Amino acid sequence: MEFSSKLLSNAVSEMSQLPGIGKRTALRLVLHLLRQPESQTAHLAKALVDLRTEINFCKKCHNISDTELCAICANTSRDKSLVCVVEDVRDVMAIENTSQFRGLYHVLGGKISPMDGIGPGQLTINSLVEKVKEGEIKELIFALSSTMEGDTTNFYIYKQLENSEVNMSTIARGIGVGDELEYADEITLGRSITNRVPFENSLKSQ
Repeated sequence: MEFSSKLLSNAVSEMSQLPGIGKRTALRLVLHLLRQPESQTAHLAKALVDLRTEINFCKKCHNISDTELCAICANTSRDKSLVCVVEDVRDVMAIENTSQFRGLYHVLGGKISPMDGIGPGQLTINSLVEKVKEGEIKELIFALSSTMEGDTTNFYIYKQLENSEVNMSTIARGIGVGDELEYADEITLGRSITNRVPFENSLKSQ
C-alpha cells in the first residue's frame, strides 16, 4: 500500500500492529482521526500514554488498577475466602459482568503453554500458593478456558495445593470445550460460576 505522506504511512503502520487491525482498517482509522479536531487526537494520545506509564497491577490479585490495591480487593463486602483463578483481566471483566460472583480474583497472566515457551515460573502461580498458605482462602475456583493449556494450568495448580485444606472447584462445563472465557455470554458464564463442581470431579471426566 503506497502513501503520499511518510507521516500517514508511519501512523498506519503503528495502528495496524494492534490485534485485529489490518492495513485497510488502520488507514480508515487514521483518516478518521485526521478529520477530527486536533484536540481529540491529543486526548486520545494522552490517554494511551497515561495508560502505559501510570497503570498499576494490584499487589494482591494482579488485576489492572489505578492504585496499589484494585477496587475489587479493596471492597470490604467481597468474600475474601473465595478466590476465582483466571487467565487475564479480560476474564475478570467477563465474570464481573455476570453479577454472580462476590469473591476475589487471582490473575495468572496467562496459561502454561510449552509450545509458546510459557512455563509456571512466568505466571503468578507462586504468589497464589503463598496466598493460600496464609489460611484465609477456603475455596479456589478454576475459571480458565477449557483448552488443553487451561486444563494443564488447572492441574498444575491443583498438584501444588492438593495437600492444603483449601477446596478446589472448576466452573461447570456450560462453557464449550476449547472456548475462550471472554467470548462466553453472560448467562452461560454466570451459571458456570454458580454451578461449579469440585476439581477432582473434572479429572475423572477427562
